Amino acid sequence: MGKMHRSSAKRCSAACHFVRLAALLLGLALVAAPHARAQGNVDLELVLAVDVSGSVSEARFELQKRGYVAAFRDPRLLQAIQAGSQQRIAVTMLQWTGPALQIQVVPWQLVSGEASMHALADAIERAPRQLFGGGTSISGAIDYAMSLFAAAKGQGSRRVIDISGDGTNNRGRPVNEARDAAVRAGVSINGLPILALDPDLDQYYLHNVIGGPSAFVVAAASYETFADAILKKLVTEIAAAPPRWPGLRLAKLLSRRLRTQATAL
Repeated sequence: MGKMHRSSAKRCSAACHFVRLAALLLGLALVAAPHARAQGNVDLELVLAVDVSGSVSEARFELQKRGYVAAFRDPRLLQAIQAGSQQRIAVTMLQWTGPALQIQVVPWQLVSGEASMHALADAIERAPRQLFGGGTSISGAIDYAMSLFAAAKGQGSRRVIDISGDGTNNRGRPVNEARDAAVRAGVSINGLPILALDPDLDQYYLHNVIGGPSAFVVAAASYETFADAILKKLVTEIAAAPPRWPGLRLAKLLSRRLRTQATAL
C-alpha cells in the first residue's frame, strides 16, 4: 500500500512539474510575442518620394499631397495593411528635386491600425513644401531614399521606394545606375509617373526607373487623377500584388511583348 502511495505521489509530482513547466513556457511566449513585435518586424518598409521640381506648381503639389492624405485615411488601405503577416508597415516621406536637393518631410512611422494610419495622414497634411526648382534628379531621389532605410522603425521583409514625378531624369547620375544599385541592395522601386507634361513618361519609368522583385508602374493621366492612382498603387505595394485596374495606364504604349512582361511583374 505504501509503495502504491509513493508511486502515485511520484506520478503526481511529475505531472505537476510538467504542468508548471508548460505554464511557464506559455507565459514566456505571451511575454515574448509583443516584445518581438515591438522590436521590429514589419511587412514593408516604404519610402514615398514626392516630386517638387520646377514643373510642379503649388496647385499640383497640393493635389499630390491631398492624394496621399486621402489614401492614408481610406479603409481599403487599412485592410491591406492588416492582411499582412505582421499587420503593420513602416512609412516615411521625402520631397525631391535636384541631385543634392532632397529632404525627409515625414519621419518614419509605424502604421498598424486606424489611429496610426490617420496620424500619418495628418503628418503628411501638415508637411509644407520645402524645395523649389533645381532640376529633376530621379537618381538623386533614389540615392537619398536608400540612405533613409537605416533609420526605419522595424525590419521589413520588403523594402520599397515609391517614386512619383512628372518628368525624366535630367540632373545627376544616370537613373538606371541608381536603380541598379538599389536593386542590388535588395530594394524594389515602383513608379507613379504623372502624364500631364509627357504622355510617354510611363514607358520611360518602366524602362529606366522601376526595378526589383514585383516592381511596377501605375500612371496617373493628370494631377487631378493622382489621388485615385496613388490609392490603388499603395494598396498594391502593401499587398505585394500585381496591378489590375483597367482605368489606369500601365505602360500603355509598350509593345505586346513588354506589356506581357509588365503584367507578370
